[in-house]
Amino acid sequence: MPGARTLDAMRPRRLALLPLLALVAVASSPAAAAAAPPAPAAAAPPARAAAAAAAEPAPGWVWPLDAPRRVLRPFLPPPTPYAAGHRGVDLAAPGEAVEVLAATGGAVHFAGRVVDRGVVTIRSGQLLVSVEPVSPSVAVGDRVEAGQVIGTLEPGHCSSPCLHLGVREAGEYVSPLRWLGGLPRAVLLPLGDVA
Repeated sequence: MPGARTLDAMRPRRLALLPLLALVAVASSPAAAAAAPPAPAAAAPPARAAAAAAAEPAPGWVWPLDAPRRVLRPFLPPPTPYAAGHRGVDLAAPGEAVEVLAATGGAVHFAGRVVDRGVVTIRSGQLLVSVEPVSPSVAVGDRVEAGQVIGTLEPGHCSSPCLHLGVREAGEYVSPLRWLGGLPRAVLLPLGDVA
């Protein structure tokens, strides 16, 4: 059948994976594990939340809720576009029915209900910045500035008052903490002694 993949056609690809599988097998052997230095302990989520709250936002950005600033649930990108994941961060709210602020300036792209909750989305260049659940006080097409009130927090997203903040950059979900200052900068270090 034309265009159908046969086992013979796939054989070169399967053979190309053998060196990679061998490398994984050697790296995961007990001897390799014993020779490897111990991995540093991962930071606990509360430590990350405290770091996020202490960091300064990028110019033109503000936290969408008043202090105290605490990340309840971090960004967890899905492995594929339609797989499960957490496409934003959940921020603890200081109470119910509090004012929600525009995280950045731009034009209101959407303000209304999606299924059972209010959503406000602001377009800022290549970014779409969304907050939910919010009762909007703005309308589509309105221009907003960072820090301007765009609505009131509604209940229902978390077990305690919280706001979901999501950012899409050129259509891809990314962590809002990139702009709120909550992501530590990645630094590459050498693996061992450099002579």
